[in-house]
Amino acid sequence: MNGFSSEQALSDGSITTNSSSLFKSFDFPLNVYAYVLFLNEGSVDYLHYGLFEPGQTNLRRAQQFSTDLILDRLPFPPSRILEVGAGLGTICHLLTKRNYQIHSITPDHQQIAEIRRRFGTELNVTQQRFEDLAPTSESYDAILFQESAQYIEPLMIFNKAQDLLAKEGHIFIIDEFALRRSEIAANEGLHLLKDMLQLSVRLGFELVEHLDLSAEATPTLQYLLCAIDKHRQQLLDDLDLKSSRLDQLVQSNQDYLNKYTSGQFGYALLHFRKKRQLLWRLHPLNADQMTYMLALFEKIFKHKMSPEMWQWKYGSERCKAIGIWCENALIAHYGGMGRSVLYFGKPQMAVQIGDVMVDRIKHPGLVKKGPFFQMAATFLERYFGYGKPYLLGFGFPSERHLQIGGCHELYTDTGRMVEIAWNPCSSQPLWLSQLKTIDQGNINDDWVINAVNQCWHGMATDLNTAIVGVRDWAYLRDRYLNHPQYKYRIILVLSRLSGRVKGVLVLQSNSNGCEIMDVIAPLKQISLLITQARRVARINGDRRVFCQITNNFADRFISASGKGVLSELPIRIPANAWSDGPSPQLLMDRWWLMSGDMDFR
Repeated sequence: MNGFSSEQALSDGSITTNSSSLFKSFDFPLNVYAYVLFLNEGSVDYLHYGLFEPGQTNLRRAQQFSTDLILDRLPFPPSRILEVGAGLGTICHLLTKRNYQIHSITPDHQQIAEIRRRFGTELNVTQQRFEDLAPTSESYDAILFQESAQYIEPLMIFNKAQDLLAKEGHIFIIDEFALRRSEIAANEGLHLLKDMLQLSVRLGFELVEHLDLSAEATPTLQYLLCAIDKHRQQLLDDLDLKSSRLDQLVQSNQDYLNKYTSGQFGYALLHFRKKRQLLWRLHPLNADQMTYMLALFEKIFKHKMSPEMWQWKYGSERCKAIGIWCENALIAHYGGMGRSVLYFGKPQMAVQIGDVMVDRIKHPGLVKKGPFFQMAATFLERYFGYGKPYLLGFGFPSERHLQIGGCHELYTDTGRMVEIAWNPCSSQPLWLSQLKTIDQGNINDDWVINAVNQCWHGMATDLNTAIVGVRDWAYLRDRYLNHPQYKYRIILVLSRLSGRVKGVLVLQSNSNGCEIMDVIAPLKQISLLITQARRVARINGDRRVFCQITNNFADRFISASGKGVLSELPIRIPANAWSDGPSPQLLMDRWWLMSGDMDFR
């Protein structure tokens, strides 16, 4: 490493002109930060945090100290450097003067214009996104991210670095991170540090150095709060800001300061070195890659999935999938179908894991834990837990597959499925209730919508201490009536005297008998619904009636409508054990799940 420092002033490129017009062109809130630094310090070199040493109060010096931490760790010139996020061009200027081959990029045309104003055309700065960079014949020796990594997906950072870096090339990141997630955390925007460190190892990098700089960075927030308050009126006047917008920025900085103080947020310097060149890439999948997924599905499962079935499963924005690619071929897939749930009575998003598949013939160069682990760990870090798109997940793996996930510490067991069966009963109508079929002809009728939602409301109230997938009218329509492959019989059970709705049955006849795929009703109506299902089975000539239900709710079915016979099933309910989220102990035996919750039934 080169060991040089840059303590000297950068008056040749600093913003020193006393004109607010230079800052108006910047996007909010950079315009505020740049102008308030100018008003307080007299010039502006950087737009990033300062790192304050004990007794230090000058932000400009603190910012230079932050920059020097990276510069002192760079390989010797004339190494090729990629700076992601050009800022005001100061680092690019410094490294150019020291004979580095540096290329700085930013997607912000206003920053490009300001860099040209400050330094003319002497710097190699271009307007483009890191995500769009293509590999060149000459690889980079190091990639710098100074408070720009937080705006780029970690998966993109390490994948792209694999393409752009030379053998044993370096990544330097100095930025803010989330250090932990809490149950009340929303999507905070900052990458979780633990997840990023784990991902780097899986994608071929080793951690050379990790400096916790949280204590040194925290005074920057205090500085900004004081400076904005001091120059508030001038900021409002010169930048044509609304008072409410500046208030929101102040509150945001105060919230960040609180999270730094509580240890929820932090600041760190990370130095990674490329340890191995990967022959494969892990990427999120989108609709344009559907044909690759369908081809892999047919190869693995020996039957086809139609494009319509893929659309039904993954067409919604709530659904996610990732895959592993090798030589332009998809060799592994891990899918997740988003599901609205009530989590102890509160609305949340969950995801059902499905279509997990690996081409065991084609995965060269993958580490010992293999493609399943690569995908599952990345999916869980990206999407599961506090502050992520899905609070929790579920699925229906066999005991063997759950055991594999458990060996990798990805999943843990929180329940199991059982089957309960009854004999058909008399086909004679019941005196106090009657049946009404729901189909495509009446699903959009107001009375049907109201009836189904009423049943769901009663069921949701009874299950406010459990976890249950939403079963309202829209779900019933999309899950069953709009299914591209299977047909179901949906029946409303009504009071014969008052006409009031009692519940909804979803039935499907197959070689095993009449299956109760789903019920939507207050729990006190389960006995009536099963009796009606047994009647329908007799009418249709089915030899038995059965349903699958999570074991923790089995008693309500066994004792309903005559004695049911319970059978164990080799199907477990997994919970996320990898990323920060609700504890498995909290989720144990809390799910209400039936056959209809399975995407493949």
